[in-house]
Amino acid sequence: MSVISMSKLIIFPTDTVYGIGCPIFDIQNIHKIYDIKHRSLEKPLACLCYDLAQIEEIAEVDERVKRMIMSFMPGALTLILKAKPIVTAKIGYKTIGVRIPDSHLALELLKENGPMLTTSVNESGEAPLSSYEEIVQVYGNLVDQIYPAEEKFSNISSTVIDCTEDSLRLLREGTISLKQINELWNV
Repeated sequence: MSVISMSKLIIFPTDTVYGIGCPIFDIQNIHKIYDIKHRSLEKPLACLCYDLAQIEEIAEVDERVKRMIMSFMPGALTLILKAKPIVTAKIGYKTIGVRIPDSHLALELLKENGPMLTTSVNESGEAPLSSYEEIVQVYGNLVDQIYPAEEKFSNISSTVIDCTEDSLRLLREGTISLKQINELWNV
């Protein structure tokens, strides 16, 4: 399947759930995501990245965070980090959730388009949709492209850890446990 480039609003499968996303600084499509999902502007979007280099372009990464990234990513872990000044200036985020998905298609899209702000495909507050056919029916006329799943995904949202302070704070537990993370954080 061909990958589309820049300034597009797309829905694509990750290793956890389907995501709706756009390039990180595409303000028009960021607003569309919030409108489509009826999501509060108070809830920031996460950023999927292709690799550590993309994460370092948008977020502050120290040695402990780098250890977490190298150990659990690609995978179902989202780390909340302090945003780089360019992110704060362009989209207003002082912190940003970053993740490298373990999905060939998602990684291909991220390699081509750079970091992408994403969230699960659903009405805000509802369970994520996992059926390609249902997603096409509900969102087909609202986005530029919808990619079918080529690989299985877990249907379990990622573990989310706030790393902006000296101690970690669990925001959501998924397949990666807080115990696994703490063991690595406290090395």
